[in-house]
Amino acid sequence: MPIIEVAKSIIALERPAGEALLALHLRMVPAVDSIADGLEAPVQLLYLLTLLGFLVVGAFLVVRQVLVRRELEEAAKVLGERIRTSEATSEDCFELGAILLRKKLYTQATKNLERAIKLWDGAPEELAQVHNALGYAYLSMDRAELAVTNFRRAVDLQPGYVTAWNNLGDALERRQEWAGALDAYERSLSFSPDNRVARTRADSLRPRVQRAG
Repeated sequence: MPIIEVAKSIIALERPAGEALLALHLRMVPAVDSIADGLEAPVQLLYLLTLLGFLVVGAFLVVRQVLVRRELEEAAKVLGERIRTSEATSEDCFELGAILLRKKLYTQATKNLERAIKLWDGAPEELAQVHNALGYAYLSMDRAELAVTNFRRAVDLQPGYVTAWNNLGDALERRQEWAGALDAYERSLSFSPDNRVARTRADSLRPRVQRAG
């Protein structure tokens, strides 16, 4: 058979096969599209449910924050009126100072916390919390020296007060007293070996203190 005839016969054989494949492809496209449509609906639903979940959580947090803020304002109002009538106890002054700290009204907080210390008639160990709060207020006002004084007083009254040791370390770091800060963090770790804040800061300060000799 001449070559041209062989070529024609091959083309003749390939054409039906190609047409069959094309027909099969055309039949499969709607099926694939229907499967894709079927997959898109659950994915879109999952996306919407996830988005709705985020919105619900966000709304809950906002509402909760508003309610907490209202409670703080109401408590501050009641305590403020009690203090103005000279009926306040040391605990009242401490509670009002703590509320003002949460509201970041540091100047007002320090006044009430200092008054709480003057009026204090409770256990010395509990007074440590007042000194720690007062130290935090001073530190937030960039008055590190007064902060250090109150944090030291807090740990003197309650040697195992881990939060006060950490705060003391932070205040000493701000004053660039590296050795003292390291000692404070190590004291914190002696009472709470798993304390992450103290561990991280101590590991960071130790090489600096060693280099300083």
